[in-house]
Amino acid sequence: MSNNRLEIEDLGILFGGIKAVDGITFSAQAGEVTSIIGPNGTGKTTLFNLVSGVYTADTGHVRIEGTPVTGEPLHRLARRGMARTFQNLQIFPQMTALNNVMTGCHLRETSNLFADLLGLPSSRRETTKSRELAHAALDRETLGNLAARPASDLSYGQLKRLEIARALVTGCSILLLDEPAAGCNAVETLEVDDLIQQIAEEGVCVVLIEHDMRMVMRISSHIVVLNQGTKIAEGRPEEIRDNDRVVSAYLGAHGAAEARAAHG
Repeated sequence: MSNNRLEIEDLGILFGGIKAVDGITFSAQAGEVTSIIGPNGTGKTTLFNLVSGVYTADTGHVRIEGTPVTGEPLHRLARRGMARTFQNLQIFPQMTALNNVMTGCHLRETSNLFADLLGLPSSRRETTKSRELAHAALDRETLGNLAARPASDLSYGQLKRLEIARALVTGCSILLLDEPAAGCNAVETLEVDDLIQQIAEEGVCVVLIEHDMRMVMRISSHIVVLNQGTKIAEGRPEEIRDNDRVVSAYLGAHGAAEARAAHG
């Protein structure tokens, strides 16, 4: 039986007659990190937007564990186990760190609006459970001591981890991460690096977009390389590192050296 949790087949979209993403095909497995790399403006985030239902594909298919989900909106995909973070932070700055994470718990809640408005016991139990889940997620991210602080007080790296915590409390089995280490310092990047590896080891299918080649080479099981909206290579880290076409189009001599250093 296939271990593929997410399958992308011939996915594409046109903007103004220009193919922003053109015939992308790959699969991502449970318990592994699949990285999407390539130059800026090459369609990586557009691809994420197609997979997560933000955009509607002109061609191709998306499947979750064999079930076609192409074009389904994000809230339905979330119920199928998909969660994502964004390149630009999607945080409520005036809310506490705890309440930011609790907003990700609504998919687990079963009480209705009527029960919430009247403060019925079922609603209170749901809220208590969501608070416990959110606290546990913050503790995992080493943010537990900041639960009561407004998100605006957190550093950029802490906010990146806060977004991941909010995605995880949905109970996701597929996690899309759009540049999770962008803007982080070296220490914060290593913290995010370790966290992503832990998440994958727990059986989650992690797909990430990232420019930090050291991070990509350290944590990836599989790498897909895009250039000008098309896939130019895919394979294991050592295969991508030594691929002449990838070096020419994206890594360059310096990036290839970083990749070799990270992957030994």
